[in-house]
Amino acid sequence: MISSKAQKTNLYIIIFIAYFTIVAVVEGNNYVDKLKVSYYLQGQKHIVYGEKTSQGYRFNSSSLKVLHLASLNWPPYISEELCNKGWLFQFAIAILASQGYQVNIHFYPWARSVKLVELDQVDILFPTYYIEKNTPSDYHLGKNRRELVTLSNAFSGGSVSLIQRKGESLILDDGLSVLNGKTIGVVRGYQNTQEFDAMMAAQMFSVIETADELQLVKLLVASRVDLIIGDPKVFTFSVNVADLSAVDKQHLLDAIELVQPALQYQPLYFAISKKSPLHKQILNDINIAISQFEQSGELDRLISTGYQCSKNAEES
Repeated sequence: MISSKAQKTNLYIIIFIAYFTIVAVVEGNNYVDKLKVSYYLQGQKHIVYGEKTSQGYRFNSSSLKVLHLASLNWPPYISEELCNKGWLFQFAIAILASQGYQVNIHFYPWARSVKLVELDQVDILFPTYYIEKNTPSDYHLGKNRRELVTLSNAFSGGSVSLIQRKGESLILDDGLSVLNGKTIGVVRGYQNTQEFDAMMAAQMFSVIETADELQLVKLLVASRVDLIIGDPKVFTFSVNVADLSAVDKQHLLDAIELVQPALQYQPLYFAISKKSPLHKQILNDINIAISQFEQSGELDRLISTGYQCSKNAEES
């Protein structure tokens, strides 16, 4: 028979083990939720720590200079499914943290992200192509989007191209007049190029809208549209990271090809809400940081590291 003293000792041991097991589990979960972004500035390495929140991702939480940014899943630039969320996620956090801001990034479908910045429910929309001064607001009747947001300096982007089914013979040597009467798939709320968007507004061709690039590829392969438009790198990555079998992914990629030539190279921008009383300061800080990261080569390093990280993750 075990003595009462021995029973107490065993009880203490059980409580001790249980306590540290709970602590280990909690700390382990916190570790999983913890994120970090590393960048180099003026020869020094900086690390910004973050965490997953109920609404997105928060970095540099001790700062009282709080910014909320709306973005979208747009691989290979930025996506919750990419390694380290993509180079553009890392870049946005790095440049804003370098200027002392707390950074909160929220992922939404693109049309909702545009809505949030136009209605002043977030401070910054990113990434965006250049917004023409006559681009109408989607949510303020009679206003242009540039009346509601101001654009940062440009930084590295990608090309915009038309995509067709493999084996079809459309070429653009004679310009976009060949699009008259066709049915073209676009992502809802996207700007593409000024000429294409003007033709779309004039209803010179029919449009089918989707929420993302993967759905566009599926529409094209299913012959529900004649063409789709967007960044070729985004189409390829969207298929490769999709929840599809390897056979289905290869089928989609083998069935499409670029229409030559590409329509336009499009650099990227941050769009800052003009409703923020500090929008001029935010704009100035972002432009300073973009310049610093470009001149030092840190932007190129983040891009190269991001693409390589995502490529390795995709192949593993």
